[in-house]
Amino acid sequence: MAKTDIGPPNYRNFMPPIIQKNYGKWKYHENPKPGVLKHVAESGDELFSVRAGSPRLMSTDHIREICDIAEKFCGGYLRFTSRHNVEFLLSDRSKVEPLLAELKSKKYLVGGTGHSITSIVHTQGWVHCHTPATDASGPVKAVMDELHGYFTSMTLPSQVRIALACCLNMCGAVHCSDIAILGIHRTVPKPDHNRVPNVCEIPTTVASCPTGAIRPDPKNKSVTINEEKCMYCGNCYTVCPALPLADPDNDGISIWVGGKVSNARSAPKFSKLAIPFLPNNPPRWPETVAAVKNIVETYAKHARKHERMGEWIERVGWERFFRLTGIEFTDKHIDDFTLAPDTYRTTTQFKWG
Repeated sequence: MAKTDIGPPNYRNFMPPIIQKNYGKWKYHENPKPGVLKHVAESGDELFSVRAGSPRLMSTDHIREICDIAEKFCGGYLRFTSRHNVEFLLSDRSKVEPLLAELKSKKYLVGGTGHSITSIVHTQGWVHCHTPATDASGPVKAVMDELHGYFTSMTLPSQVRIALACCLNMCGAVHCSDIAILGIHRTVPKPDHNRVPNVCEIPTTVASCPTGAIRPDPKNKSVTINEEKCMYCGNCYTVCPALPLADPDNDGISIWVGGKVSNARSAPKFSKLAIPFLPNNPPRWPETVAAVKNIVETYAKHARKHERMGEWIERVGWERFFRLTGIEFTDKHIDDFTLAPDTYRTTTQFKWG
């Protein structure tokens, strides 16, 4: 492959030799203990992956420490998963247990494989994003402080993927996770007519609205917003900072359940609304932590082996899901968006229980 200075370097150049040698020729894999994966190639070569929990936002000191561990035990080879775990890649079986001991001595949690909760994938939150309705790292830390026992074990019916997005523009994976924590705005953007002509392009601002709620206001050289059509996504603020929608009293968190990307056993699913609103209560977000823990523990108690969250809910019925979890069903659960008929349940087969 020709070498250029355009784009990222070829990822194959950074693979461990054992992966380069056996690329596309893996025979099977095993999960001998929480946080340890064993891949066996057709050639008989064995690759051990040791997975440890890691935050998304890391200091340079922390990165250096991870690199030092990788240099010591696996020739410097490691990778980060899409859900912010760090995996150390070893071809020498004798170094697995010493590596686990080293990680334990440095207080790294090893786990996130098999029937467990893996690290929560999340967005930027208050530390960086311009449209957040809640923080990202804060709620994630609080939730995993409560649920880390499910990370270091494999006692759940199946894997549970949790995601957090600090607004519904969603640079996270809340649309397809078993449990999703989603920050929501509940206030319509307020145009600053003095600033809009100076900092915004009217055509771009109008085009940014996915529901057509924004229209030009030639009289004020600004825009108007149809409150009935607004879905509080904040996309307009991205292109026009004179349309702020952040509201410390009305912004909060919603909880969604039942999504998945996997094709195994059943087709991929979108997450669906479980709890319409929880307040922002930093620094520990007790209401959000309690809600997520309740859903996880109810699922753990009632689901069958290998059954994902959405599969369990569809088997027992949404009516019973709300009863088992004690979550109140409200009018906010009824989709009233313009295209909502496409998502309505049209069968008469309700499952009351």
